[in-house]
Amino acid sequence: MSFLSHTLDRVKPSPTISISTKAAALKAAGKDVIALSAGEPDFDTPDNIKDAAKAAIDAGKTKYTAPDGIIELKQAVCAKMKRDNNLDYTPSQVSVGTGGKQILYNALVATLNPDDEVVIPAPYWVSYPDMVLLAGGTPVIAKASMQAGYKLTADQLEAAITPKTKWLIFNSPSNPSGAGYSRAELKKLTDVLLRHPHVWVMSDDMYEHLAYDDFRFCTPAEVEPRLYDRTLTVNGVSKAYAMTGWRIGYAAGPEKLIAAMRKIQSQSTSNPCSISQWAAVEALNGPQDYIEMSRPIFEGRRDLVVKMLNDAKGITCHTPEGAFYVYPSIADCIGKTTPSGVAIKTDQDFATELLATHGVAVVFGAAFGLSPNFRVSYATSNKALTDACTRIQNFCASLT
Repeated sequence: MSFLSHTLDRVKPSPTISISTKAAALKAAGKDVIALSAGEPDFDTPDNIKDAAKAAIDAGKTKYTAPDGIIELKQAVCAKMKRDNNLDYTPSQVSVGTGGKQILYNALVATLNPDDEVVIPAPYWVSYPDMVLLAGGTPVIAKASMQAGYKLTADQLEAAITPKTKWLIFNSPSNPSGAGYSRAELKKLTDVLLRHPHVWVMSDDMYEHLAYDDFRFCTPAEVEPRLYDRTLTVNGVSKAYAMTGWRIGYAAGPEKLIAAMRKIQSQSTSNPCSISQWAAVEALNGPQDYIEMSRPIFEGRRDLVVKMLNDAKGITCHTPEGAFYVYPSIADCIGKTTPSGVAIKTDQDFATELLATHGVAVVFGAAFGLSPNFRVSYATSNKALTDACTRIQNFCASLT
């Protein structure tokens, strides 16, 4: 009899973390590796946020807090939701966790029963299906196409919903594709949801502030107020303010759901780091200069990477609306062979050989539920991106 839980048989380790760890190990061993696998801004946390954390330490704000966040941070979240999303919440409708991942997991654990289904558009963030499985639910994958800009259509959503559906997990702009839904596109989805009152919406808005060109971010409860009472709007400070290591995520939603999530958190991790919470207060309430500074830089990087990847033999790269990822198709590379005789049968083969022969770490598309593709994070310097994309071009040119 195995000592370990059978639950572990249903899930796998995060591929993005595994590949980033492998790339770091190769670098430490002296290999020339460019890692485009981690979804992490390369900028430092803004000084005003760091100063707020230091002030909190000096003021002795180093004790336990309420399990799901200090009132000051909950008030800051409410103000942010009103300011940016035209959504009204009270602090009792807000939960603060150790990163957005914990918020999502708490909500799923608090609501899913055996046989409950969760609709997840693909390509998806790697953790969504596994969190559903850990919580005892069943992921239902609805695959979007590159031709549709990696966006789910209303017909696809309608087809995926059954009487067992409890949640739709919605992510815009998307990790891994960068796809952002316009208000009109999102309204078509919310119209479907209105016809199915048993389905709740978990909106992952983590990349809200990374929106380019004329794309304007919107969130489901904002587009369709009639969904307000069955929507959990999730966000955080990690991507918007270069605070990945501070580990603060938050959500706003119906009080009954928030209370259930609080119960889960009170018996698992309890409160997020008190110092990180005070830093997040400053991030949300303080100057927003960093967002305005970083957005055009990310947009320029996107344009650089899209052009260079489209110039690579066998790659087709869609231009995304937001986030800091691209999700190119390598359909024309499948079936080819490397100079050493390795057959490229899958996107995992492609990513493995690219790292081994040209020192570029990317995440293969199967990890995100849609192949044959790979994900590039362009949250790094233009120099590194240019070098990496040149290596990808050379690798693709070598395939026969």
